[in-house]
Amino acid sequence: MRITDIRETAIPLKSSLRNSSFDFSEMTTSVVAVITDVMRGGKPVCGFAFNSTGRYACGMQMRARFIPRILAAAPDTLADEAGLLDPEKILACMMKREKAGGHSERSIAIGTIEVAVWDALAKIVDVPLHRLLAERFNNGQAADKVFCYVGGGWYWPGQTIQDLQDEMRRHRDAGYTLVKMKVGGLPLEEDLRRLEAVLQVVGSGANLAVDANCKFEREEALRYAQALEPLKLRWFEEPCDPLDFALMAELASVYAPPLATGENLYSTQDVENLVRFGGFRAGHDVIQVDPPQAYGITQYARTVAMLERHGWPRRALFPHGGNQMSLAIAAGFGLGGAESYPGVFGDFGGFADDAVIADGAISLSDRPGIGFEGQSALYRIMKELAGL
Repeated sequence: MRITDIRETAIPLKSSLRNSSFDFSEMTTSVVAVITDVMRGGKPVCGFAFNSTGRYACGMQMRARFIPRILAAAPDTLADEAGLLDPEKILACMMKREKAGGHSERSIAIGTIEVAVWDALAKIVDVPLHRLLAERFNNGQAADKVFCYVGGGWYWPGQTIQDLQDEMRRHRDAGYTLVKMKVGGLPLEEDLRRLEAVLQVVGSGANLAVDANCKFEREEALRYAQALEPLKLRWFEEPCDPLDFALMAELASVYAPPLATGENLYSTQDVENLVRFGGFRAGHDVIQVDPPQAYGITQYARTVAMLERHGWPRRALFPHGGNQMSLAIAAGFGLGGAESYPGVFGDFGGFADDAVIADGAISLSDRPGIGFEGQSALYRIMKELAGL
């Protein structure tokens, strides 16, 4: 068994979304196809992934370094004892001659390829990825459904308070119990009016999280924390720069409800620095690493193990992404839940076309691998890339 080719293409998101810090009008994402020599139905088994959302396509690094390293390696050096693809060995192959540090320059490119390898492997052994991950990383405890919250409340051009409330009603009607909205894109007083309007729809701060997308410097972060605390929100996400652990620790010392961060941390060491120095409270706050952007699933397993050594329960981990990949990872590792982005990010948002949300949970598919084949618009892009 061997990998015969790895292909990448960049796709624009074509989105008018805006959070507190930037819009998505120029955003692109890399789609990857890992093609193997295993044949099913007269076609090669292919693994697919994309580099989540919020970071630009990274095909240059893939084509210059990581794809050539894999294709040049002897196939038996990338396989396990059973002759199957070994994601850990493939990750090590991609990391050859890479200097320590500087993670985001390579972690997203490597992670996207590595996740596609897992998709191929799960298809080869003919099981859904979440079950394969449960066998390897969760004592075989595979979930059949996962808690899922919805990310929304963006700053749309011309949006009114009524529009925002209508959006949240649609999410609730679709089966979500926890919604998340953006803050920091307007003055605090206007954001508070938006929050009050959404609370009228969702009923309680326990049903609402907010995301500042790393917007605030110290003074404004503390001001928002003081204003938000009485609302007892489910969490206050990324209030400041993700590497400003001193400010994060200060916020944790004065803000009693949960904080959340992690989607912009790309290494196990960065996450460990967060829990060592960022004041984050194990079992109370929330960590949201995005595995395809942080070296992939193999490295994510190492991050989870590190967090458990620091006393963190898996229920406090919610992978960022809002896609089929993060859903399979949340289910396979037995994490607190996944997020969802219905109706945004073009073909890359949401889950399989037949996915059902009920009482805040999403049921999992029996499709082998990640299950992109059930997401028709996205799978068309992937299938064309692979030449299927």
